[in-house]
Amino acid sequence: MTRPLFSSATRLLAAAAAVCLLFGATASPTRAASDEVGRSMLDYSFEQALSQFYKQTNDQALLDGAVTGLRAYVKTHGGNPSKISSLHGSGSDQADISALNHALELADQHYGSSLGNRNLAYAAIAGMMDSLHDRWTVFMSPKDFRSLNEGLDGGNFAGVGIVLDVDPASKSLLVVQTIDGAPADKAGLQAGDVITNVDAKSTQGLSIEQDSALIRGKAGTTVQLTVLRKGAPKAMTFQITRETIHAPSVRERVVNDDIGYVQVLVFGLTTGQELTAAMEKLEKQGVKGIILDLRNNGGGYLNAAIDVSSLFIPEGPIVSIDARTKPLTTYDAENTALPTLPLAVLVNEFTASASEITSGAIQDSGAGVLIGTKTFGKGVVQTIYPLPDGSAIKITTARYLTPSGRDINAIGIQPDIAVQDVKPADFGRPQTDGQLQRAISYVQGRIAAATSPEGTTPPNATGAGSQAGSQGTTPQ
Repeated sequence: MTRPLFSSATRLLAAAAAVCLLFGATASPTRAASDEVGRSMLDYSFEQALSQFYKQTNDQALLDGAVTGLRAYVKTHGGNPSKISSLHGSGSDQADISALNHALELADQHYGSSLGNRNLAYAAIAGMMDSLHDRWTVFMSPKDFRSLNEGLDGGNFAGVGIVLDVDPASKSLLVVQTIDGAPADKAGLQAGDVITNVDAKSTQGLSIEQDSALIRGKAGTTVQLTVLRKGAPKAMTFQITRETIHAPSVRERVVNDDIGYVQVLVFGLTTGQELTAAMEKLEKQGVKGIILDLRNNGGGYLNAAIDVSSLFIPEGPIVSIDARTKPLTTYDAENTALPTLPLAVLVNEFTASASEITSGAIQDSGAGVLIGTKTFGKGVVQTIYPLPDGSAIKITTARYLTPSGRDINAIGIQPDIAVQDVKPADFGRPQTDGQLQRAISYVQGRIAAATSPEGTTPPNATGAGSQAGSQGTTPQ
């Protein structure tokens, strides 16, 4: 089963049997060494990186990467990295795969009993992914892969109920959101809190996956979080009991009496259905305009981005995918659009990937305006290739273009109405969220324009592209 992603994505699934056949084809039943599955995974990862990475690569780079990964792992665990010999590409993929297998066999013979055969295979695969010099192309251990699936698919897991990021200033763990009613919310954690320690272990310099692994655990067990909060005189300590969490990807409520505010946290497996239900609920409450909040949304599945975009765009292209080995593919709106209402989309520097697909589609189609700051600029697609032991490789396989043909990778999307950054702790709070204030002002103006006598222009009816009210100006 393959799974293309935008982010950290598309839900285009190939037959799982095809992958199993690939693994089966690479394993030799006559080998005497101990980890056939590990070598099969290594072979498969080599083939996928060589054929599917969105930029041209070569055998030698991948061979060098595997050797580098093995040497680093052996050295880190007290072994002699010089026992891992260099590999030289022959120009034949099959011959190079055989050489790669032989190198792993030798590593297994020297260090398999002490370091673990599977760990050595992981090190070689991770080294190959690293050799492509692409931050999004990585090996994921079974634990990492489970964590990613839980985050995107809303699966049940034992934790405290927080959405995480890395604080750019301190490089420690940043609380982006708390899940309503979850243990962290009940304990008093807030968006914007910086978690410096988890059970006395520093979070500085760790990845989100590593941080998540520290915080999660069995339901009923406790975890201690040390937190810095802006304005607090000293660090605070929270002792929180883990519970089984089902993380929603959509939250909605009414603001300013007649405007629906919808926050999409991630583009997950059920986001399209969740958003449809949220919009239907808001419609029953009589809202006359919508604010879609995509701030700090790092992405998710491509299909989810198409589903979300299609609720606001009646027809036409949503996104085009440009892969090295395939023709340009364009995905159109799915004819599921809801009744047209004034729409403002909140974006910031952490609006990335799938959320940029939706932002770009809405902007290019004219279905709404973007308000906030320039988006992240992640215009590439990753495909996840699950491996048979529960691990996976994530490879950048394509780039994407907005409906007007824009390549936004490393560039981002400029908002139609610029409003300075807002602290995550203030997201969704009309009193202190300047970007939300401006969105309310804009949507109010469009609502008034729709109901005013023909030929008049009501206050605050600022159109797309205007900079009026930018830089955090309070609605007039």
